[in-house]
Amino acid sequence: MSVKNTLIYAVLIIFSLINVYPIIWMIINSFKSEKEFAVNQFGLPKTLVIDNYIEAWGTANLGVLFKNSIFICLLATILTVLIGALASYFLARIEFKFKNALYTFFIFGMLIPIHATLVPMFILLKNLGLLNNPITLLFPYIAFHLPITIFILTSFMKAFPKDIEESAIIDGCGIFRIFWSIILPMSRPALATVIILNFIYNWNEFSFALVLLNDPALQTLPLGLASFAGQFTVNYGAQMAGLTMSMIPIIIFYLFLEKEIVNGMTAGAVKG
Repeated sequence: MSVKNTLIYAVLIIFSLINVYPIIWMIINSFKSEKEFAVNQFGLPKTLVIDNYIEAWGTANLGVLFKNSIFICLLATILTVLIGALASYFLARIEFKFKNALYTFFIFGMLIPIHATLVPMFILLKNLGLLNNPITLLFPYIAFHLPITIFILTSFMKAFPKDIEESAIIDGCGIFRIFWSIILPMSRPALATVIILNFIYNWNEFSFALVLLNDPALQTLPLGLASFAGQFTVNYGAQMAGLTMSMIPIIIFYLFLEKEIVNGMTAGAVKG
């Protein structure tokens, strides 16, 4: 192995350890008692305190928080990706007037700071009577993540050769049949990328949930965990347990789509 490759691998290993260590530290401390955490925060636990997970689940009402977060995340992700894929298909594959202007309009949404829209969004949803509703968070989640979804999918779909659609049209396929049966399956790597980006953003989002939801029964996981940490600042083990449990769905979701992301990253790397 050359010196250059050795240095590259060394840097990557160090970077990986820097990113993984906080997660490992959190998981280790989730099994410690309050006393042990106060005495030794960086060592392994002498005994595994499973009660931290039981206390976190019951006190923070994680069952309700998980249900709310999974519902809103899955629904927002599905709608965002579906709408974004349809918009990207027309922007990438079909010629029409003002196409470039419409694409620029969507991409411009990536420049709008989310926090600057919290008050207008609150007033708008209040006037529409949509505050403290199970679908309240759908509107900002879809609106603010459509630009990056359209940007990624449009760039990916533009690379497909026109011959594919021409052959499908000869066989009698319509626009939506081509989109659903040809373009969408070919876009799986890009779809996996935007699905993960959307899901992670929706799962971790805090600002809109804080401003738009006041009903504890509708709170999402980040908002509920923040309230839990504020009320029980002494028991850090339970806090770590709650954070560890909240991280599990993201890891499972990523591992489920990891293969498609790797395929998307390596697509076109080798021509043959």
